[in-house]
Amino acid sequence: MANKLSTREKNKLKFNNQLATIDRQHATPNYRKEACNETFTCKSCGEYVLPEGAATKHRNHCPKCLASLHVDVTPGDRASICGGTMEPISVWVRKNGEWAIIHRCRTCGEISSNRIAADDNPTLLMSIAVKPLALPPFPLVTLQPVAQE
Repeated sequence: MANKLSTREKNKLKFNNQLATIDRQHATPNYRKEACNETFTCKSCGEYVLPEGAATKHRNHCPKCLASLHVDVTPGDRASICGGTMEPISVWVRKNGEWAIIHRCRTCGEISSNRIAADDNPTLLMSIAVKPLALPPFPLVTLQPVAQE
């Protein structure tokens, strides 16, 4: 008879099962498979960012300052515990000609790549792209002419 639960214990068990069901229903979405239609306020510049205008289902950075948040371990999983600001440090061109932004986390130093969005700040993208030419790691006077005529 010791295995019988009191009414209070039964109600507590029922309540805990209901909470577990609610938790499963409201779990963090898997953005690897689902579109991310959330709005957010940029932690870097304060811009209110809407998903519209990105021309992608996965808005993951601010179109004004290009900053992002370190929220993923693998793209879309929202599993990172860091939460630091990801600053844009470079751009690169993928095999298909598409541009991507290289971000570095200000908190932990993690580096990641994100596709650009249709409404990203073109002036800032170009500024980041030409920065290595504007600030070379050596004095320009050391360059030798390729051909003397």
